[in-house]
Amino acid sequence: MIFGAENFDAHEQVVFFHDQDSGLKAIVAVHSTALGPAAGGCRMWPYATEAQALTDVLRLSRGMSFKNAMAGLSFGGGKSVIIGDARREKSEGLLRAFGRAVGSLNGRYITAEDVGITEADVGILAQETQYVSGRKQVGAAAGGNPAPKTAFGVFQGMRAAIELKLQRKDFAGLTVAVQGIGQVGYHLCRLLHKEGVSLVVADVNTDSVARAAAEFGARVVTPEEVLFVKADIVAPCALGAILTPDSVARLQTSIIAGAANNQLATDAVGETLKNHGILYAPDYVINSGGIINVSLEYAGGHDEKEAWTKVARIYETTHMVLERAMNEQRAPNAVADEMAKNLIAAARSAGRGGKAAA
Repeated sequence: MIFGAENFDAHEQVVFFHDQDSGLKAIVAVHSTALGPAAGGCRMWPYATEAQALTDVLRLSRGMSFKNAMAGLSFGGGKSVIIGDARREKSEGLLRAFGRAVGSLNGRYITAEDVGITEADVGILAQETQYVSGRKQVGAAAGGNPAPKTAFGVFQGMRAAIELKLQRKDFAGLTVAVQGIGQVGYHLCRLLHKEGVSLVVADVNTDSVARAAAEFGARVVTPEEVLFVKADIVAPCALGAILTPDSVARLQTSIIAGAANNQLATDAVGETLKNHGILYAPDYVINSGGIINVSLEYAGGHDEKEAWTKVARIYETTHMVLERAMNEQRAPNAVADEMAKNLIAAARSAGRGGKAAA
């Protein structure tokens, strides 16, 4: 049942795709096209059940609507998931089948990289559909792997958070615990290391944490420990729903600011964090660097310098959200949600939105 699903939030379209030859099982969720075609990456993950995959795609697509609105982009929110282990089950045939599935939506949804999908995979998708972004960068044009810009945006969000919560302008001497040292987590660690941060890291991939330890002098802990170490900032950069009332009670930090989507298990956890004196930088506000880069690539006519400049403005947006939340004594996620919903509602009233240009 879709309409009665817990995370169904007036989604415009939810489509299930299956290709028998390649084994593709995918779900595309279009949350809103009020601001423009729904844009959001594709995640390939070995979900234990189809219900878990549906929950993830519904939550992620809603988050993309809010993310794109707060980033000032002419895109609505959408997301897709492929059920399967990317390390064992991903194939060219499966990717091509997914590309055809995206193409069948005629531009209502634009896909890109996410967990389990690489820049090379996007190149295969692009052989089957024009409604894809995040392809290999060409010259000085905006585009390519969005991970470095996602990390840079999170870094800018952290800057705003430490200024407001810790009354600091720099990171030197701070401790940051990073959960997940994938592409985004690695680039975030590199930025923080350059600023004199002491890093604590964890990842299920032992090679990733070994690399962080060797390059950045990071202290390695287990994935189960990393959220609860004593740190100035905890940065969730893996999967979502890791902040629950029980986990919040165990936190030893002043700030939560990371790249993972949907870090709060429920919206109410934002209030729980506030009551514990922890400042939460809403994930979709600070992790929008990647989609900003993707949007400029898709639109064409933009260069790398412009992309980095636009991503840097995440500092200003985050500062505005957090300052308002502190002044109004509200949870930052509630403030950001309200702002995003108002932007989407205004666009809907004005009759914006629609299909991507061919």
